[in-house]
Amino acid sequence: MSSRWPGGRAGIWVALGVGALLVLTSTDLGQHYQLPIGAAFALGVMRALALALVWLRPPWALPVSLAASVLTAIVCIPVSPDEAWPWPVTGVFGHSLVLAIAGARGATGLAVGGGRGSTRWASSRWVLGGWWVATQLVGVVGMVLTPERGSWAGLLTMALLSAVAVVVADLVRSRADARQQLLEQEEISAVERAQRARWQERARIARELHDVVAHHLSVVVVRADSAPHRLIGLPDDARVEFAGIAEDARSSLTEMRRVLRLLREDPGTGRASSELGPQPGLADLAELIATTRRAGADVRLEVESLPGLDPAVELTAYRVVQEGVSNAVRHAPGAMVEVGVRRIGSELIVSVVNGPADAAVGSGSGHGLVGMRERVGLLDGRFRAAPSADGGYRVEVVLPLDDQPADAEGAE
Repeated sequence: MSSRWPGGRAGIWVALGVGALLVLTSTDLGQHYQLPIGAAFALGVMRALALALVWLRPPWALPVSLAASVLTAIVCIPVSPDEAWPWPVTGVFGHSLVLAIAGARGATGLAVGGGRGSTRWASSRWVLGGWWVATQLVGVVGMVLTPERGSWAGLLTMALLSAVAVVVADLVRSRADARQQLLEQEEISAVERAQRARWQERARIARELHDVVAHHLSVVVVRADSAPHRLIGLPDDARVEFAGIAEDARSSLTEMRRVLRLLREDPGTGRASSELGPQPGLADLAELIATTRRAGADVRLEVESLPGLDPAVELTAYRVVQEGVSNAVRHAPGAMVEVGVRRIGSELIVSVVNGPADAAVGSGSGHGLVGMRERVGLLDGRFRAAPSADGGYRVEVVLPLDDQPADAEGAE
């Protein structure tokens, strides 16, 4: 609630309204009531002051306006029975105007608890109703004490007009609160969208780090560990060097998993719907498998030639194979790995199957399976990863192809 005079044209109109109320009140009281012009002007100033206080000192506006009404009823004596009392015409309009503006601005003259929004205005609404009741009590008390000055029917005008003022104030204030709540919700939504975008980017970075960098580090570990066995007559210092390379690569993998946990730690992380930059597809699987074979792994690939597939489908298939092979090399060293990519009807079937491990190895962080499941879910596909009957492990993904034409020619 602002406590300053309106600026621009609004301020000019408010000033004109205050001046007009001063002139009209002074004239009305001086002509129609047995009151000296000085006293009439003083009451006019008090009435105009209440209207000005709505903008300058809002909590004081209604008390001053009601006090002006009480003083007017006490000192004013109608010059004829036809004059309104205890509510002169200018008093009715002046007090109702103050009641409407103060209520619309939430300046009810009483501090109420609660925060911003509808809860606070609901409390203020009852306070505004209390001011309306106090206004009517002033008229009732005046009629009881001096019934000869007016009539009970004269109270009806103030009761109705002030009630209209309360209703108008309630509608205006409710609309302002609704607009404020809408703006706040828009601000919250904008913050949430920005935060969600940040988490989506972090999730994308984490996924790419795991899919690309971790895969190549795993290959480095395997090649460094297997080099002494693959290279005949390797000097002892070279063996030590390869062992150091393998150890450093394992440390890098450990540090990377720590970074991935930091990137994925927020439970509200979103899923990116698109990738940035050129991305690999089914045509790049041969090079991926060849790189893994050079590291000493026994990997067999069988992939159909399927031109014209959606790039998102090809990328997902590539990442699933990459992660599946990387997991097999890391957790089942020495086991044969079979990779298959084929089309059945309107679905692309991707499978990575490895045999049982020759030796016990530690478990991974689990980010790989989470990343594969997320990628497949983005395309409304099905993901399954479970141990196989012979003690190995099988990863199988089914991706819908949206009725793209099949081309089953060619296989490796």
